[in-house]
Order: sequence, then structure tokens, then C-alpha cells
Amino acid sequence: MRRATAYSKKHVVPYTRTSKQKSRAYVKTIPPSKIVKFSMGNLELYEAGKFPHVLTLITTEPVQIRQNALEACRQFINKKLDESLNGQYFYKIIPFTHHIQRENKMLTGAGADRTQKGMQLSFGRTIAKAAILRKNGRIMSISVANPKAASVVRHVLKQIKSKLPCKTKIDYELKKQ
Repeated sequence: MRRATAYSKKHVVPYTRTSKQKSRAYVKTIPPSKIVKFSMGNLELYEAGKFPHVLTLITTEPVQIRQNALEACRQFINKKLDESLNGQYFYKIIPFTHHIQRENKMLTGAGADRTQKGMQLSFGRTIAKAAILRKNGRIMSISVANPKAASVVRHVLKQIKSKLPCKTKIDYELKKQ
């Protein structure tokens, strides 16, 4: 895979056009979704209003976030919260990965210059899906019951900042019951 910097901070037009008739579709093949779940934790207690402390991870710049980065964050956070909070939380990934990324693979090595076309027909093949976020876009939200659990969540969110290709901030909100 190419590094995320090849895609993450570029201005991009969403590339999502698919059709059931293959001849009409701009996108011929769609990569499968790697994000298994978008909501985790105790939904019943969340809907009952038992989790008033809400921490939201927000991007501070426009960015594309690949689905494998979101899935890595999801797995790490879910594991840490299950260990420390024992199911007393509700966690949600907010953006959906609609944008399909392409790559024009270039050959390297001896004789490669005689076997490839260069920039002729350089449209590229689909390689991954990404979520396009604007400045101050919400990435994920975690709701917990008390301030001590909120400090645990804040520590876990600081740990995953290195897995994301953008600068982030953590927003804290206390909902009234």
C-alpha cells in the first residue's frame, strides 16, 4: 500500500459513482468494506440516557481517512475500553467510507521503462476506500457514565492519534439528564 500522505491531505472530488450495469458505472470494482462495526458498547444504556459524558474526536484540518486506519483505531479503542470500563460505554464511528481511491501502479527495476505506458491511460485501479472529512469534522464519539471513565477515554483517544493522518482535538460535552 502507498503511504497515507499520498492521499490524505490532497484536495479531492468524491469518486463514488457506481451502477448495477457495469457499462454505465465509472467505478468498475468496489473494494470491500474493512470496517466491521460502526457502533459498539451498550446501546440500551446510551438510549436510556445513562451516559452523559460524551468525548468526540475532531479533525482540525480537511483530510481523507482510509478505512484501514479507522478499523485499526476501532479495534484498539474497543479492546482498551472493554478492559478498563467493562462494557459501560457507547462508541460510534461517525464518517462512512464512500470515496474510492485509485492508484496508477508504476513498475520499477531494470527494463521497466520499456514495459509501461507512463502517463498514457493513467486513470488507475481502485485500491481502497476513504472517508472525506472537512475541517472540524467528527471522527468518532464515545459516551461514558462518569468523569473518571471520561479521563480513561481521553487517555485512549490520545493513544490513537498516531494512527490517524491528521491533527485532531478531543471535544468534551456533558449532556443534561
